[in-house]
Amino acid sequence: MKLFPYAHATHPQWRMAAALVLAQLRAQMALPDHAKAPALALLYITDHYASEAQAILEHLSAELPEVTDWAGTVGVGVSANNVEYFDEPALAVMLCDLSPDQYRVFSGVAPLSASGREPGADGFVAHTALVHADSGTPELAELIAEVAERTASGYLFGGLAGSRDASVQFAFSSAGNLRGHGAASGVFHGGLSGVAFGPDVGLVSRVTQGAQPVDRERGITAIEGNLVLSLDGEPALDVLLRSLDITLERPQEAIDRLRTTLVGLTLPQHALADAAGPRERQARGQFGPEVLVRHIIGLDPGRRGMAIADTPPVGTRLALCERNAQAARADLTRVCAEIREELEPEELSLPVAAALAAHELEAAPHPARRIAGAVYVSCAGRGGPHFGAPSAELQIVRRALGDVPLVGFFAGGEIAHHRLYGYTGVLTVFTMPV
Repeated sequence: MKLFPYAHATHPQWRMAAALVLAQLRAQMALPDHAKAPALALLYITDHYASEAQAILEHLSAELPEVTDWAGTVGVGVSANNVEYFDEPALAVMLCDLSPDQYRVFSGVAPLSASGREPGADGFVAHTALVHADSGTPELAELIAEVAERTASGYLFGGLAGSRDASVQFAFSSAGNLRGHGAASGVFHGGLSGVAFGPDVGLVSRVTQGAQPVDRERGITAIEGNLVLSLDGEPALDVLLRSLDITLERPQEAIDRLRTTLVGLTLPQHALADAAGPRERQARGQFGPEVLVRHIIGLDPGRRGMAIADTPPVGTRLALCERNAQAARADLTRVCAEIREELEPEELSLPVAAALAAHELEAAPHPARRIAGAVYVSCAGRGGPHFGAPSAELQIVRRALGDVPLVGFFAGGEIAHHRLYGYTGVLTVFTMPV
């Protein structure tokens, strides 16, 4: 495995952006440490190009005939190493140096085998999967969990398409489609698609949260649907008003405060599995990956309840929280450090040590880093606008990982494990064999 060629560009005309991307890719494919003829491409476009998705895929496919499989989606922004393109016409492409027997592109016309841990008809076993999905898909959470069950590890990473125009996904598989769907174009609307990876594809993935608890965690003791009625036996609305120091007698003040307040949910099975960790992190003002952040969507003064954008069971732990740029920066730095530490060998040779110690401006994608490429899916509510400066979020990633190939997009919801997150970032790196 060699480094994954990647490229990115912005231009009002998609053909010009595509030409810039193709020039970058061809230049990298000529380098000795980069892959020369990768078969799998990841393609992310901003919603400025959404109406031209089919033309973009056809053009890039024609210009890169060695690439036989395509996957990707649209976002309100796209990203690459050290840069974000928010609310402007842009695209990013990464060519993955993986053998065709190590992955499968899937979609509604080329679904994953339902056998889970057992090989499919072609002998392929899905171990993990990159998933792109449409937020308007009915029973989306259940579908995500079903895809996770079709992988041996149960681990997914990815996100929901984010678009103010058409919500599109790219999924073109050289392995073929279901009978009767042979003419599928590779551009889809609705449902789920992505790439499943076999057990020999090395991946390291982490979830970073962007919210910070503002009060202690409490247990949900009564709930009807999405209306939380009591927390630790006390009316939920009373807890909310007291914790935020607001009153319904001053409605505008209360509304302004509630607009910035979210809830962090820890389901009972996750709280039991990691009983000490979550409390430790919350004491430091952090959430761990077991916490799902959701909106408060209404209040019920008559029943003294608060409505949230989820339907958790009784016993779920709930903490009021708010988005916090400083906490988001600290947590992103933490997960990047965890990935880097996991990949660095215990004993370093002189060349390896020099590569890992290089200044960020000189940090080359040295093989010692063992990162062939990376995918970063972040919430559309994060990025430079949340971190305080253009491209600030991706600059944090680069400072931690070095100048590695990376593409991604800003999503309407993030997927990790078998769950759907919000206000998070999901960073996944493809590792080279030791």
